[in-house]
Parts: sequence; C-alpha cells; structure tokens
Amino acid sequence: QGQLVESGGGSVQTGGSLRLSCVYSGPITSAFAMGWFRQAPGKEREYVAAIGAMFSGTAYADSVKGRFTLSRDNAKNTMYLQMDSLEPEDTAVYYCAAAPRNFYITDPSRYDYWGQGTQVTVSP
Repeated sequence: QGQLVESGGGSVQTGGSLRLSCVYSGPITSAFAMGWFRQAPGKEREYVAAIGAMFSGTAYADSVKGRFTLSRDNAKNTMYLQMDSLEPEDTAVYYCAAAPRNFYITDPSRYDYWGQGTQVTVSP
C-alpha cells in the first residue's frame, strides 16, 4: 500500500519561507503524477501545484504562481514545495497526493493516494 508522508510545515510571518517535503513509498514511483493541495478551516480542499510523471510538466494555481516552486527528486522518492513570500491567505493544512498517471492533474478527485497533511500558519 502506497504511503505519502509530509513534513516541513510550521509558523512563519508574512514574507517568510517554508519548504514542504513529501516522501513516497510502496507502489508510488516516479511514474506517478503528484500534487500539492491545501485546505483552510471552513473551506474546500484546493489545488496548489502539480507535476507529471518523469518530469512531464508542472503547473501552479494562480494564487501561488511566482511564489511557490514544486520539484521532485526521484532518487530520494521525495517531492518538495518551496514556498516563498508567504501570505496569511496561505494558512492551511497542506497535503501531497499521487496518482498512476503520466500528465499532471489539478483535480483532487483523480488522485488515489494522500498524505496526512502538514500545517502551515502565516501570521500578519
């Protein structure tokens, strides 16, 4: 059974940076598309960024474009989300997800595996 384990969340002030990591195992490999999503209290889970299998492309939500950078190191079975210029609106629980697809996916319902989430809090 595939596993995804996020880490790197925390509390920062506006303008600060954090780097989230997502370690994957089991059947999840570099042949999987992966993504980052977030959910704030009282809101639906929303897409943040996604990457295709074997570097077949990346995409970002408009709200984070230019501030967040997604990458993956297949040798370490790890996906990263570098978050710079953080804003209070970025406060949420961040989840990584994986799916046996080639191209990146922005629809959370199409992902098969999810991590437990890591909290990111940005104070004014």
